[in-house]
Amino acid sequence: MSAKRPIVPGLVGLLASSLGLFFSGFSTHDYAIQLDRQLHGAHCSFVPGLADATTGPNACSAAMTSPYSALLRDKLWGGVPIALFAVGLYVFFFAASLHLLLTRDEAGKRTWQTYGVAALTPLPVSVLMLTISLTKLDAICKLCAGLYVASLLLAIAGVLALVYAGGRKAKPAEGAAIDQGAATIPDAPPTGSWLSVPAQLAMLGLATITPAAIYVASVPDYRPYLSGCGKLEAPSDRQHALVKMKTSDPKQRAVSFEDPLCPTCKAFHQTLVTEGVYDKLDLSVALFPLDSDCNWMLDRPLHPGSCQLARAVLCGDKDGTARVVLEWAYEHQEQLREAGKSGVEALRKKILARFPDLDACLDAKETKQRLDKALQFAVANKVPVSTPQLYLGDRRLCDEDTDLGLRYAIGQIAPKVEQ
Repeated sequence: MSAKRPIVPGLVGLLASSLGLFFSGFSTHDYAIQLDRQLHGAHCSFVPGLADATTGPNACSAAMTSPYSALLRDKLWGGVPIALFAVGLYVFFFAASLHLLLTRDEAGKRTWQTYGVAALTPLPVSVLMLTISLTKLDAICKLCAGLYVASLLLAIAGVLALVYAGGRKAKPAEGAAIDQGAATIPDAPPTGSWLSVPAQLAMLGLATITPAAIYVASVPDYRPYLSGCGKLEAPSDRQHALVKMKTSDPKQRAVSFEDPLCPTCKAFHQTLVTEGVYDKLDLSVALFPLDSDCNWMLDRPLHPGSCQLARAVLCGDKDGTARVVLEWAYEHQEQLREAGKSGVEALRKKILARFPDLDACLDAKETKQRLDKALQFAVANKVPVSTPQLYLGDRRLCDEDTDLGLRYAIGQIAPKVEQ
């Protein structure tokens, strides 16, 4: 005989789907509110909603702005968030788990088997995203971790569904005679039609892509917003104040204004490199340290010591290692910022420990004059006293387009980069 199928697969599937909807819903919400081109916080908690969204850097905002969080970013401003596919997927599995729970023995064997196999599919995706988080982002977003747990629970529900797809045989009572001529499983669940397999998979696919399709159809045209952020008034570098960066496949002339101790500059630099944009720029950097030690536009230092690091980058330009120096400064920015707060000498020691050949150049009159010319270049072009700034040709990339909308904006302003 066979006993009723257990309720555990359906219950575990419902729990997993509820968690998946909860975390993917908050992740999609945090992504969607950024689409007004303003800066908003992001929820980064295992219980999002009980606390306000967090502004400033955190693991969840880093994951959200990374190139791995959305598809079609070169076609749509912000792209299509991956979390949106998860919303559709977990809606399907919530309904499928509920069906499994309510029908149990009435559902066909193939229905249970198809559910079991399909429920395993989100887990490899979660493993891939976890690997990316650990190897590329060096942090795990708590909302993402919630989705990883949901996919693991759903996989457990899938395995249980496969185990119990054919029903569960009941043991005969002790001492009871077994009628060898009788049917061994008189109340076995129905096998079901093979058509249920493609039908369920088609419903899964449709449920997964429907939210994304609705989203794509409703995204506004952002092109009118890309051209209103200014341009270089005097782009010619007649005084040779700018630093040429070595890139492997330069296609688009560009000028950036950077401060080696600016955290936002570091993040933007990393984004350009990760997105594959940096090496396609024919890039010149105007050093723009936000440090009153050399920047006469400031009455107090915002990033103490950045003048010293800016001179180090200028010195590296003499032998073609300016990019090496700048990227070293970004890589060790936290330690260098602390050294800068302690005084110029502490920072200078760290620079010379890594680049001893720059000793004579750092305080040379020529180096200081060239840095001053870079600041004069900023004044001549009437650029805001802020960093980072990127100009593609003479056209400024809006601050609002430096994260989620980067690939789309660059594709519109400088299509050669995307070729």
